Parts: sequence; structure tokens; C-alpha cells
Amino acid sequence: MPSVFSLVIAGELPGRFVYRDDRVVAFLSIAPLTPGHTLVVPVSEVDDWTTLDPALWAHVTSVAALVGRAVRKAFDAPRAGLVIAGFEVPHAHVHVFPAWGLADFDFANVRHDPPAAELDAAQSRILAALE
Repeated sequence: MPSVFSLVIAGELPGRFVYRDDRVVAFLSIAPLTPGHTLVVPVSEVDDWTTLDPALWAHVTSVAALVGRAVRKAFDAPRAGLVIAGFEVPHAHVHVFPAWGLADFDFANVRHDPPAAELDAAQSRILAALE
């Protein structure tokens, strides 16, 4: 059975994409740590980031850095957080989000039902920052 991320990538579930190429996508998290929390995901369904092909892992981190610069700019944040957790969905991914302090890294603080308008606005801000 495909992962939920594979379903988002295939368009079978909705996603607010901010980046896409043939190997990696980036879309907003539906349970954000902070507004603008984005997931950078390889298109190929690999469970654990440590087993990704090194060239693909390098591309994932390159896209994560691009998105990190964009979320910092879009939300006027002093830092971009990067977390590799890997327990929520069995599909390798990295979390990139605007961060103002260490408390922003605490997954106990995710917002489980952010308003759709807030996610749409975050997507627009990140897309504008990427231009």
C-alpha cells in the first residue's frame, strides 16, 4: 500500500506544494510546528533516509536548504529548523520550518487542525520567497 506521501505526490490526496521536480517534492505539513512548516520528500518511496541513494539524499538536502532560505524570508525568522524524525510516515522526509527558538522543534506543540486559509497563505508566502 502506498504511503500517504506517495498519495499526495500522485495527486490522490491534496497537498500544498511549494517545490516539485522529478526526484523531490516539498509541500506544507498539515500538522505544522510553526506556520510555513514544509516537508521535503523524495518521490521514490523509501522508508528510512539512511537507505536513500547518496545522490538522492544530496538532492533532498539541497532542496531542504532552498526551502529553508524561503521560509526564513517568508516569515522573517532568524533560523530555519530541520528535523529528520521518520516515525510518522514510512516514507523518508525532512521537516523544514521557520524557527525562533528551540521550543519550535518540539513536536508536542504541533497544530493538528490549522485553518485551510492559514495553510494557503503560508504556501503563497513561501512561493513568493522562492521566486
